[in-house]
Amino acid sequence: MDAYPHHYTVRAAGRAEGSVALAADRLPSLSSAPPQQFGGPGDQWSPETLLVAAAADCLILTFRAIARASKLPWLSLDCDAEGVLDRVDGVTRFTQMRMNARLALPAGGDAERARRLLEKAEKTCLVTCSLKAEPVLTADVTIADSP
Repeated sequence: MDAYPHHYTVRAAGRAEGSVALAADRLPSLSSAPPQQFGGPGDQWSPETLLVAAAADCLILTFRAIARASKLPWLSLDCDAEGVLDRVDGVTRFTQMRMNARLALPAGGDAERARRLLEKAEKTCLVTCSLKAEPVLTADVTIADSP
Protein backbone atom coordinates (compact mmCIF):
# COMPACT_ATOMS: atom_id res chain seq x y z
CA MET A 1 0.00 0.00 0.00
CA ASP A 2 1.18 3.54 -0.73
CA ALA A 3 2.03 5.92 2.09
CA TYR A 4 -0.65 8.42 3.15
CA PRO A 5 -2.06 10.79 2.14
CA HIS A 6 -3.67 9.26 -0.95
CA HIS A 7 -5.22 11.51 -3.59
CA TYR A 8 -8.09 10.57 -5.91
CA THR A 9 -8.86 12.91 -8.78
CA VAL A 10 -12.10 12.98 -10.77
CA ARG A 11 -13.14 15.38 -13.52
CA ALA A 12 -16.80 16.37 -13.82
CA ALA A 13 -18.16 18.44 -16.70
CA GLY A 14 -21.70 19.62 -17.31
CA ARG A 15 -23.80 22.28 -18.98
CA ALA A 16 -27.02 24.07 -18.01
CA GLU A 17 -29.00 21.00 -19.15
CA GLY A 18 -28.23 17.32 -19.59
CA SER A 19 -25.99 14.79 -17.95
CA VAL A 20 -22.75 15.41 -16.12
CA ALA A 21 -19.74 13.56 -17.55
CA LEU A 22 -17.52 11.96 -14.90
CA ALA A 23 -13.99 10.84 -15.74
CA ALA A 24 -10.79 9.76 -14.04
CA ASP A 25 -7.49 8.59 -15.45
CA ARG A 26 -7.50 4.93 -16.53
CA LEU A 27 -11.19 4.45 -15.60
CA PRO A 28 -14.32 4.15 -17.74
CA SER A 29 -16.33 7.36 -17.95
CA LEU A 30 -19.78 7.65 -16.36
CA SER A 31 -22.74 9.92 -16.90
CA SER A 32 -24.78 11.20 -14.00
CA ALA A 33 -27.95 13.18 -13.53
CA PRO A 34 -30.15 14.20 -10.62
CA PRO A 35 -32.22 11.36 -9.17
CA GLN A 36 -35.95 11.26 -9.78
CA GLN A 37 -36.54 12.61 -6.26
CA PHE A 38 -34.85 15.87 -7.31
CA GLY A 39 -36.62 16.13 -10.67
CA GLY A 40 -34.06 14.14 -12.66
CA PRO A 41 -34.77 11.37 -15.14
CA GLY A 42 -34.03 8.56 -12.68
CA ASP A 43 -32.29 6.47 -15.33
CA GLN A 44 -28.67 7.40 -14.63
CA TRP A 45 -26.28 7.23 -11.71
CA SER A 46 -26.67 10.26 -9.46
CA PRO A 47 -24.37 11.66 -6.78
CA GLU A 48 -26.69 10.07 -4.23
CA THR A 49 -26.65 6.59 -5.79
CA LEU A 50 -22.89 6.82 -6.39
CA LEU A 51 -22.34 7.59 -2.70
CA VAL A 52 -24.49 4.67 -1.57
CA ALA A 53 -22.74 2.40 -4.09
CA ALA A 54 -19.36 3.57 -2.78
CA ALA A 55 -20.40 2.63 0.77
CA ALA A 56 -21.52 -0.87 -0.27
CA ASP A 57 -18.41 -1.38 -2.41
CA CYS A 58 -16.18 -0.19 0.43
CA LEU A 59 -17.81 -2.60 2.88
CA ILE A 60 -17.07 -5.56 0.62
CA LEU A 61 -13.50 -4.48 -0.16
CA THR A 62 -12.79 -3.74 3.52
CA PHE A 63 -14.17 -7.12 4.52
CA ARG A 64 -12.04 -8.78 1.84
CA ALA A 65 -8.89 -7.20 3.30
CA ILE A 66 -9.82 -8.03 6.90
CA ALA A 67 -10.79 -11.62 6.03
CA ARG A 68 -7.53 -12.09 4.14
CA ALA A 69 -5.46 -10.74 7.04
CA SER A 70 -7.46 -12.94 9.44
CA LYS A 71 -7.19 -15.98 7.16
CA LEU A 72 -10.97 -16.41 7.09
CA PRO A 73 -12.11 -18.43 4.08
CA TRP A 74 -15.31 -17.16 2.47
CA LEU A 75 -17.15 -17.61 -0.81
CA SER A 76 -19.18 -14.48 -1.51
CA LEU A 77 -20.51 -11.30 0.02
CA ASP A 78 -23.54 -9.50 -1.40
CA CYS A 79 -24.62 -6.16 0.02
CA ASP A 80 -27.81 -4.20 -0.53
CA ALA A 81 -27.33 -0.63 0.65
CA GLU A 82 -29.87 2.10 1.29
CA GLY A 83 -28.83 5.66 2.01
CA VAL A 84 -31.40 7.67 3.94
CA LEU A 85 -31.42 11.33 2.90
CA ASP A 86 -33.25 13.64 5.28
CA ARG A 87 -33.37 17.21 6.43
CA VAL A 88 -31.76 17.84 9.83
CA ASP A 89 -31.41 21.31 11.36
CA GLY A 90 -32.16 22.88 7.98
CA VAL A 91 -29.49 20.86 6.16
CA THR A 92 -30.18 18.04 3.70
CA ARG A 93 -27.79 15.19 4.40
CA PHE A 94 -27.49 11.45 4.62
CA THR A 95 -28.60 10.43 8.10
CA GLN A 96 -28.14 6.66 7.73
CA MET A 97 -26.38 4.19 5.50
CA ARG A 98 -28.23 0.90 5.92
CA MET A 99 -26.29 -2.18 4.82
CA ASN A 100 -27.87 -5.60 4.36
CA ALA A 101 -24.96 -8.00 3.90
CA ARG A 102 -25.23 -11.66 2.93
CA LEU A 103 -21.99 -13.55 3.52
CA ALA A 104 -21.51 -17.13 2.29
CA LEU A 105 -18.88 -19.32 3.95
CA PRO A 106 -17.54 -22.67 2.83
CA ALA A 107 -18.61 -25.85 4.60
CA GLY A 108 -17.33 -25.90 8.17
CA GLY A 109 -16.97 -22.11 8.27
CA ASP A 110 -17.00 -20.18 11.54
CA ALA A 111 -20.15 -18.04 11.32
CA GLU A 112 -19.57 -16.16 14.58
CA ARG A 113 -16.02 -15.20 13.66
CA ALA A 114 -17.16 -14.16 10.18
CA ARG A 115 -19.90 -11.98 11.70
CA ARG A 116 -17.34 -10.26 13.96
CA LEU A 117 -15.05 -9.58 11.00
CA LEU A 118 -17.98 -8.25 8.98
CA GLU A 119 -18.87 -5.91 11.85
CA LYS A 120 -15.24 -4.79 11.99
CA ALA A 121 -15.38 -4.04 8.26
CA GLU A 122 -18.52 -1.95 8.80
CA LYS A 123 -16.83 0.04 11.57
CA THR A 124 -13.63 0.66 9.55
CA CYS A 125 -15.04 1.26 6.04
CA LEU A 126 -13.30 4.47 4.99
CA VAL A 127 -16.27 5.71 2.93
CA THR A 128 -18.84 5.57 5.72
CA CYS A 129 -16.26 6.76 8.26
CA SER A 130 -15.62 9.79 6.02
CA LEU A 131 -19.20 10.94 5.51
CA LYS A 132 -18.76 13.83 7.93
CA ALA A 133 -15.65 15.11 6.13
CA GLU A 134 -15.36 18.87 5.88
CA PRO A 135 -16.11 20.12 2.36
CA VAL A 136 -13.52 22.49 0.91
CA LEU A 137 -14.36 24.51 -2.21
CA THR A 138 -12.02 26.46 -4.43
CA ALA A 139 -13.98 28.34 -7.09
CA ASP A 140 -12.87 30.00 -10.32
CA VAL A 141 -15.72 31.93 -11.95
CA THR A 142 -15.33 33.29 -15.47
CA ILE A 143 -17.59 35.34 -17.72
CA ALA A 144 -17.74 34.53 -21.42
CA ASP A 145 -16.63 37.25 -23.82
CA SER A 146 -19.45 39.20 -25.47
CA PRO A 147 -19.95 38.41 -29.15
